[in-house]
Amino acid sequence: MITAAAPFLMFQGRCEEALNFYVASVPGARIASLERKPDGTVAMAALSIAALEIMANDSPPVHAFDFTPSTSIFLTVGAAEEVDALATALGDGGKLLMPPAAYGFSQRFGWVQDRFGVSWQINLP
Repeated sequence: MITAAAPFLMFQGRCEEALNFYVASVPGARIASLERKPDGTVAMAALSIAALEIMANDSPPVHAFDFTPSTSIFLTVGAAEEVDALATALGDGGKLLMPPAAYGFSQRFGWVQDRFGVSWQINLP
């Protein structure tokens, strides 16, 4: 029986920096837990955003792959200004994949890839 499920973000040495960035950029986000390895990198962490817990760590081996925009964290907000503010904050140092605008499926929507490679879709339904 499955007792829990959560998205997992694997970083290569920048996990704690990313988590602190998300806490500073996403209102209400918090680091729920963080355990370090002896070398100071993150062994395991949990980031809480709304009702979602996202697990994260620094991978011990370096991999030839990273994050892809096809997997993203989808945030639903209550005002157009929140779409713009989150897209600006999370996109700082990253890439704008879809600029905040009114699209046929949304009043206001933006999609960014942050400086760590993690993609965020921000939506006002």
